[in-house]
Amino acid sequence: MTAVSPEESHPRAQRHWRFWRTHWKLLGVFEINPEHEFYPLTCRLRAGLRAATQAGAADGRVRPQPLERAPCRRCALVSSSGQMLGSRLGKAIDGEECVLRMNHAPTRGYEEDVGARSTLRVVSHTSVPLLLRNQPYFFEQSQDTVYVVWGPPKKMSREQGGLTYRALLEVMEKYPDLQIYTLTEQKMAYCDDVFQNETGKNRMKSGSFLSTGWFTMILAMELCEQILVFGMVSDHYCREKNPPSVPYHYFEKGRLDECKTYLAHERAPRAGHRFITEKAVFSRWAKRRNIVFTHPSWAGG
Repeated sequence: MTAVSPEESHPRAQRHWRFWRTHWKLLGVFEINPEHEFYPLTCRLRAGLRAATQAGAADGRVRPQPLERAPCRRCALVSSSGQMLGSRLGKAIDGEECVLRMNHAPTRGYEEDVGARSTLRVVSHTSVPLLLRNQPYFFEQSQDTVYVVWGPPKKMSREQGGLTYRALLEVMEKYPDLQIYTLTEQKMAYCDDVFQNETGKNRMKSGSFLSTGWFTMILAMELCEQILVFGMVSDHYCREKNPPSVPYHYFEKGRLDECKTYLAHERAPRAGHRFITEKAVFSRWAKRRNIVFTHPSWAGG
C-alpha cells in the first residue's frame, strides 16, 4: 500500500495523527477494525509510519517496528498491591478485554485474586533483572504479552549501549517472538511534563521519581476507552487514622507495609516515588475520563 500524507486526511484525523506521532512514537499505531472512524487513517499510518522502537534483533541492530493492536474498550489495570489478597477478583479481571500489569508481579499462585491473563506489562528498568531471573515464566509462557520497558537514558540508550537495553537485546536473541518495546527519551520527557503540569513541581528539581503506575496509567488512557483499576488506594487512604497494615506487594507478604512505604517516599526530600501525589492526580483524571477504581473503591472516583 502506498503511503498517503496525513495532511490529505480530515482535519480531525490530522490532529490524531500528530498526537500519536508525538506522544507514542515508540508504540506506533494501534490496529483498529474497519468499522472504526479512524480505520482509513491507521491504514495510511501502517503504510507510511515506522515508529522508533528500542527492541533489537540478535545482531544488535534496531529494526523499527510499530506496536499494532486494537484499542481496548475495557481494560483491567491490576495493581501489585497487597490490597488484592483475598479479593477473589481473578475471574472479573480475566473477563475484561485487556489486562495491564506492572513490573514482575506474578499471576501464578494468585489467579483467584489477580487473574491469569496479561495483555500488556509495563516494566521499570529496575525490575528487568527480576524478570530475567524467571525467564521461563515471563518469556516462554507469556509470549502473547506485550512488554513496555521504561527507564532513564543511561540505562535505555541504544547509541551508548545502556545496560538495560543490552539485557533486552539478549532476551530478544533468546526469545525472538517476544514483543518488547521501550519508551523513547521523548516519551519519558513527556511524562515528566505531565507530572509538572498536574502538580506544579518539576520532577527532577523536586527530587521525585515517577512510578511504574504513572507510566501505566498514561498508557492505559491511550489504549483503553474505559479503565477499571483494581487494588489501588486513593491519595487519602494512607493519611487516615490507623489504616490497616497491607503488604506493599501481594506477592511479598511480610516485607514492606504499603502505607508506611507510601508515606516514607512522599516525605523523602530526594529520590522518592510520590505515590500519594500521583494518586491525587489519578483522582482528578477519573473525573474527566472513564476511570473506575475498585477494591478499594474511591469516593468520587
